Amino acid sequence: MKISVVIPTYNPGEDIKFLIEKLYNCGYEIIIVDSSSTDNSLEKIKKYNSDVRIIQISKEDFNHGRTRNIGLYESKGEIIVYLTQDALPIDSDSLRCLTRQLIENEEIGMAYGRQIPHPDTGFFGTFARYFNYPPKSKIKSLNDKNTLGIKTIFASNSFAAYKKNVLLQVGGFPSNVILGEDTYVAAKILKLGYKIAYVAEAQVYHSHDYTVWQEFKRYFDTGVFHQREKWLLEEFAKAEGEGLRYVKSEILYAIKNHKAYLLPNIIFRNGIKFLGYRLGRMEKYIPYYVKKRLSMHKGYWDKNY
Repeated sequence: MKISVVIPTYNPGEDIKFLIEKLYNCGYEIIIVDSSSTDNSLEKIKKYNSDVRIIQISKEDFNHGRTRNIGLYESKGEIIVYLTQDALPIDSDSLRCLTRQLIENEEIGMAYGRQIPHPDTGFFGTFARYFNYPPKSKIKSLNDKNTLGIKTIFASNSFAAYKKNVLLQVGGFPSNVILGEDTYVAAKILKLGYKIAYVAEAQVYHSHDYTVWQEFKRYFDTGVFHQREKWLLEEFAKAEGEGLRYVKSEILYAIKNHKAYLLPNIIFRNGIKFLGYRLGRMEKYIPYYVKKRLSMHKGYWDKNY
């Protein structure tokens, strides 16, 4: 099967150079959808990798779903791999390992890989990756919602692959979500009767050290997403239950790694995240200019009051 790799970018810096070097000469169609970068990083790609296709859009037109749809409709591959500009495959076999699940199993419509924290990532960023991306692979179906709850539709477009025909069957990605376009499509794919593969052997380096304020904003946006797409929680249980499991696991992880001194910080940070999430769920009562200030994705609010 022909494979297309789609990478949304904005001022990616040196990250995009390292990423393209990992993908080049592997036989993939590479499409970059760039939101009018100003750091000249893509000029080097154009110069040395002339067959990498770069599609320019305005910064104001970026949306997590809509931008990825551009790559979907412009691609020629039967399988579409999505990467973010800062997700670096550990080796050239990572993409082969991920896409193999789609090629060999007709029941699987989507696969996503394991995200490994960068070596210099702090405690909180490291734990988030270990919690969400365990070392054991798993295949999820709609029947798992009774045991996995919201985790049934957990997936990440930082490193994910889709059968193009399946993605088109669900109408591509939603064009007006603040985030969570991958979660949205994962739910649609399961409801069609396909399965989702988590492939732990397919790995990328990808992690963030968010500040407390950034965590608040990210969870505010997650609350907005769940409020505006209520059907996800109605069908796949409430997100708060998973949040409580996360906190308990984080506390145990800190104790196990001799970092019990972080317990007050853990409680505080998770309290802030919960506050952000609950405010996001109440966003219809919050003035537009306040929501924009509380949000990580401020451009979303210019078109979605």
